[in-house]
Amino acid sequence: APAVAGDDLVAAWETLAGWAATAARERDARLVAERDAVTAARARRDQLTADLLDDLGRHELAPPRGTGSAADETDRLVQRAVSVVATEHAKAQAARDRLAERVAEAARLRADRAAAEENQQVARMLGQLLRSDQFPRWLVASALDVLVADASESLAELSGGQFELTHDHGEFVVVDHADADAHRPVKTLSGGETFQASLALALALSAQMSSLAADGAARLDSIFLDEGFGTLDEANLEIVASTLENLAGRGDRMVGVITHVAALAERVPVRFQVSRDQRSATVVREGP
Repeated sequence: APAVAGDDLVAAWETLAGWAATAARERDARLVAERDAVTAARARRDQLTADLLDDLGRHELAPPRGTGSAADETDRLVQRAVSVVATEHAKAQAARDRLAERVAEAARLRADRAAAEENQQVARMLGQLLRSDQFPRWLVASALDVLVADASESLAELSGGQFELTHDHGEFVVVDHADADAHRPVKTLSGGETFQASLALALALSAQMSSLAADGAARLDSIFLDEGFGTLDEANLEIVASTLENLAGRGDRMVGVITHVAALAERVPVRFQVSRDQRSATVVREGP
């Protein structure tokens, strides 16, 4: 209230009365505004409560409702909702952990299945190879790979690098480096070239005999080459003779040559000259 000054009681009363009337009007106006605010707050509360119930209802978590006043019921609903949500959150975390364990288990099972399928494929292949009609074929194919690889090196040396040897479905094929590495059957070789290929295979077979045979098999310590030298020209004859000399010079194998080619026979250090007439044949040793 305003302070009253002077001795004029009427004036003082009028001043206090005017102030009181003004204050009453201001408070009435504020009261209306506060009532509107309370109404709006209640409406907002009711809306939020309804939204909360809808959210919980969609997740089947709506708590039971009481019979108290709206304000008290809202407070209890919020408290119960917090408890329900916390409980369900813990359940969801536990379910997530179980899901993660199942995902890890599924990954492990997929890996085990892949390993089992691989083992099954290996077992099936071994089963096919070990059949009575497949295993020998597989052994022969493996032995042929080894022989052809070794013979190819010898043929390249004998042919001055022109030819190499390979095979296709059990048939020998020559690779002609002088013809853009063309592959062609060995039957297309000339007489001298065929002899070179045959000699290369014979040398490879003699070298691989012990490794291809079973344990304890006898060694192949000697090779006898019978004819074929007459098909060679002087250059190829020189190459073949040098190859045979180098082979014999290693000291681990004896090489015998049966030939009527004098140029080749003269290069053999120990010779047995065979001659015959109408009644008999004689053998004379020549050389050291």
